[in-house]
Amino acid sequence: MNPRLAAARALTAVLAGKASLASSLPTQLERVSERDRGLVQELAFGTARWQPRLSILALELLSKPFRKADLDVEALLLVGLYQLLYTRIPAHAAIAETVGCATALKKPWAKGLLNAVLRRAQREAETLLPALEKDPVVLTAHPRWLQKSLKAFWPDDWLAICEANNSHPPFTLRVNQLQVSRDAYLIQLANNGIEAQATPFSPDGITLATACDVTALPGFADGAVSVQDEAAQLSAGLLMLEPGQRVLDACCAPGGKTCHILESEAQLSEVVAIDLEPQRLERVKANLERLKLTATLCAGDARAVDEWWDGQPFQRILLDAPCSATGVIRRHPDIKLTRNADDIVALAQLQGELLDALWATLADNGVLLYATCSTLPTENTEVIAAFLQRTSDAQELPFAADFGKAQPHGRQLLAQVGGHDGFYYARLIKHASTPRT
Repeated sequence: MNPRLAAARALTAVLAGKASLASSLPTQLERVSERDRGLVQELAFGTARWQPRLSILALELLSKPFRKADLDVEALLLVGLYQLLYTRIPAHAAIAETVGCATALKKPWAKGLLNAVLRRAQREAETLLPALEKDPVVLTAHPRWLQKSLKAFWPDDWLAICEANNSHPPFTLRVNQLQVSRDAYLIQLANNGIEAQATPFSPDGITLATACDVTALPGFADGAVSVQDEAAQLSAGLLMLEPGQRVLDACCAPGGKTCHILESEAQLSEVVAIDLEPQRLERVKANLERLKLTATLCAGDARAVDEWWDGQPFQRILLDAPCSATGVIRRHPDIKLTRNADDIVALAQLQGELLDALWATLADNGVLLYATCSTLPTENTEVIAAFLQRTSDAQELPFAADFGKAQPHGRQLLAQVGGHDGFYYARLIKHASTPRT
């Protein structure tokens, strides 16, 4: 299959609201040659990243919008525009290959339309885009609801957030300190000709100058390192782990934080990791096995405590709550297409329900760390404020940190170009008499 057609078909499902790229892309990758799979991923993710801008440009170039029945042609046009504006693919090849895909869609009528619009884009995009950028949706390549939310919540930072969201994420590792120190592993990387540097906030983090195949990393197969963003690595330290504690990692898949907890304190009594989807626990299990770590895995709804909890309290709980993922858009750019403003209200409701349910499983003087990869206070500090207001035995346990921005409750990390993802943390203690730092 033509890689442009594969990318367009994956995007069609996303534009129709029927899938994410994570679910639609694998099927399409199976239909192309192995050498073309990288191009398919680049076209699908790149088009999703710039879709808000590309769609408005397309409307400017078209005489009338596409019908719903022709969403596949629209997706193909967006893939073509992405190639012209954001890749080094020669324009003649991008246009010819994209136009040719209309036949495979069984819509030969679209060939003339695609050819005309793409050739006009080739001639006029450089002059059209500056005028269109008066619209902040075009300027930032973010859907209007999200652009307006970021501007309202972060008036001094919203443009930088959008820039980070549109950038490519760094390739960051977490060193398994049970096996090797970070300094020692940096030496191993240097000896293997891999340029890297220590992360500024996580004591276990290393960022590579360029991404690479993980199998090329020294000791990866034996569990010396894992791939994990620096912001996500901060959770283990904020939990204040100690020997003998029983720890719950709620909403644990794919297991990066579960493994980091076990790496950070080798003498925990037990780590219980729960996730709603049984198939996602297979990824957690695989990560544990590679790192030679052990946890109790449980499939179920974390809110349905009676269905999975054995009644023995946890001294520490990590609630990495389901969220809008607006802090990791650069890793999942189709979030721009799949999320809308109504989702945020529903997610905040779910987050509150999870807090309420899990609080009952926390031991007296136990600590719950609330985390999201969202940059929207609606899912973060506002959720914690509401929980504290309705929960008499809950207190915030502040923490001193050199990362992120202090919020009314917790701290917010905003995505940084070349640095960490967007993330939020708040720490709560049950019946705390003396706050600790």
